[in-house]
Amino acid sequence: MWLYLIIFLIPLVLLVSGKQKTNKNAQQLAVYLTFLALLVGISDMLGGYDRYIYGEVFDSIADVTTVHGNYLDNYAFNFYGTEVGYSLLNVLISYITANRYIFILIITVIVYTLLFFSIRKYTANYPFALILFLGLWFFFSFTYLRQVLGATIAWLGIQYITDRKLWRFLLVWIIAFLMHNSAIVFLPMYFVPIRKFNKTTVLWVMAGLLVLGISPLPNMLFEAYGESAIAERANEYDSAGAFRIEYFLEAAFFLYFIFIKYNDIPNEKKHIVLLNMALVFCAILLFFIRSENGGRLSWYYMMGIISTLTYLATDKKRISGYALLLIGVSFLLYMRIVLLWGVLLTPYKTFLTDGTRKGDFIYQKYEYDFDYANDKMYRSPIRLWE
Repeated sequence: MWLYLIIFLIPLVLLVSGKQKTNKNAQQLAVYLTFLALLVGISDMLGGYDRYIYGEVFDSIADVTTVHGNYLDNYAFNFYGTEVGYSLLNVLISYITANRYIFILIITVIVYTLLFFSIRKYTANYPFALILFLGLWFFFSFTYLRQVLGATIAWLGIQYITDRKLWRFLLVWIIAFLMHNSAIVFLPMYFVPIRKFNKTTVLWVMAGLLVLGISPLPNMLFEAYGESAIAERANEYDSAGAFRIEYFLEAAFFLYFIFIKYNDIPNEKKHIVLLNMALVFCAILLFFIRSENGGRLSWYYMMGIISTLTYLATDKKRISGYALLLIGVSFLLYMRIVLLWGVLLTPYKTFLTDGTRKGDFIYQKYEYDFDYANDKMYRSPIRLWE
């Protein structure tokens, strides 16, 4: 428990000890994100079911690399269907390591490196942006590694939205899409007009999307999506479930905090694009209000929320009540996951020691190769290029 409290305390101390408007120390940001990347990357399968899927697929692909076989004949290479970019990334890493733990570490380092570039480029106060990141997204980097990778790649395209460079944007978007097909939701962002919309218009649009979200329409779209070449993604986002009150509260909360300082957002292209990304984030939550996992589609617009709220919260010389409330909510969201996931996060264990954690029911249910318990490195962790 103390480990996770310290993680949250570090950016809070940096925020309090630094200047609000000019708290942009890139070295501090790099060191802290490196710390998080290592913490997430060397954890011993913390993150549950998804990590075991990633590991099993990678192990199979690494076996093909070891015997110089044909990847196309292996089920694992085609496991993700049209997400061939992720399969090719598996192949590339398999020439560096045949070990699933090193593989996950490499992917995690890539994610946090991309995150570093986005926070540095699009936020006004690094510690405050990190606090929002911890509350909104940090723990998902343990679990939904591919989708987090897709989102951080997609954010590289924000600059090309601002600069109106369509082909460069499409290149970035295609790479993200080939990592995780859910990146399709980021494509329309290029075509959103770069202007600050009237608050009344935004509210009417949000209300309309909420009504549509309650209707059968989102599920009809998912069914049509499921008949396409990317059918495997459709079942994850089925939208015929119960009303997700947490989606509604999250969207309403962010809209309120954006609107009460709406006029303070500069009429500059970068700020407007990020503001509109924040609004689309809320729109997706409302449109997929009955989806079990539809909220994950909003992740592609997460940088808009982090950037916009960071700017509004740190535009004063001192920490405001506005900022304190956002910090408090971020802490509650952060601790909610720590307490809710319980045994999946505590006690923290790395793959640098053999054995398993007591009471890890995910391990007992999903481990596919029990030899890893006796020797985490029994598959060669480092390979030479052959």
